[in-house]
Amino acid sequence: MPELRRSARVASKPTSSPTKETQIETQIEPPAKKAQTSSVKELQVGDKIPDMKLLDEEENEIDLLKEAEANKYVIIFAYPKASTPGCTRQVCGFQKNFGFLQKSNAKVYGLSADQPSAQKNFVTKQGLQYPLLSDPSRELIEILGAKKEPTGVKRSHWIFVDGLLKVKKIAISPEESFDSAKTDIESFIGTSSEDQQESSDPKPEDSESKGAEPNGLESKDSESKDALTSNEEAQPATSKGLEDELKAD
Repeated sequence: MPELRRSARVASKPTSSPTKETQIETQIEPPAKKAQTSSVKELQVGDKIPDMKLLDEEENEIDLLKEAEANKYVIIFAYPKASTPGCTRQVCGFQKNFGFLQKSNAKVYGLSADQPSAQKNFVTKQGLQYPLLSDPSRELIEILGAKKEPTGVKRSHWIFVDGLLKVKKIAISPEESFDSAKTDIESFIGTSSEDQQESSDPKPEDSESKGAEPNGLESKDSESKDALTSNEEAQPATSKGLEDELKAD
């Protein structure tokens, strides 16, 4: 019987091939990306003002530590973007309160991630009398706790008293920002005035001792008056005695 020959087409066909499911199972999954965590420590109430220097709209270098030493109060308010409607209301609100804040020895700074050129345009358009700080890297903004991912800024403000953070308000409205900042400064001024008044008020024992002095002087005056009266009464008696002696002689 002749030997059966296999077809070349059949012989060339592989005996087995991996299924689609097998291919999927054998694929290597890429490593999962690690979530980026910030190592920056956020400033809290009671902390000292950051030792940082930023450029204002005129590209002047502003040293925050020196500003805190030169002014009783330092107000920094952050806004998302220069020359936008909400930010315009915020900067104009601080401009409206600027006269009061300046008289109260409060230094005011606006802060955003805008470049100095954009800040200068904002200052000019709105006629602002205080500087706007530029923080393109959002370094100070992050330290203050107003950094918004991926690239934004939370509308906020902070008040430093004698170089220490006393007020921290994050993610607020434009109106709440400039209104509450003014109210807080008024509160600080009132507290300071009360402390000065208490320190200047005399102590109870001091007032008693001071009040005793007039009484003492009055008693001394009355004693001297009594002595003069007795002397005046004695003088006529002495003169009469001398007259009697002369008559007898």
